[in-house]
Amino acid sequence: MSRIYYEDFVVGAVRTCGPRVVTREEIIAFATEFDPQPMHLDEEAAQKTMLKGLSASGWHSCALMMRLIADGLALNSSSMGSPGVEEVKWVKPVRPGDVLTVRLTVLEKRESKSRPEMGLVRQRAEMLNQRGEVVLDSTYPGMFGKRPAGERP
Repeated sequence: MSRIYYEDFVVGAVRTCGPRVVTREEIIAFATEFDPQPMHLDEEAAQKTMLKGLSASGWHSCALMMRLIADGLALNSSSMGSPGVEEVKWVKPVRPGDVLTVRLTVLEKRESKSRPEMGLVRQRAEMLNQRGEVVLDSTYPGMFGKRPAGERP
């Protein structure tokens, strides 16, 4: 598979990353370490919350999305990181046993004015469960290096 550069992104193009199964054990382990709220730690206590059951922390969901994007795009690209995230929406709970994928849609792209070796690609990242329901919706700009002179697409 050839490396993905700034020039390879097309506005409107969609890429899918994943899948990945979420386990009860990883939900609890993440919550124990980083977000120890009842809905992320204990099934019985979680039933009494607005989520009505054990669910991954929103921050765990973001980390899962990043892993899917890393494996499905970033690690095989000229990614130079991101200057930040514009928006994150936790739309539905992520439950034990959910099978997650990420749908990346290229919203826009532009060459950097200050760094001619790179461009910015603004993408929408939607994380979906096995039922096709969006569980997390995010928009962010990514920085990608341009294809080196003489390298073929």
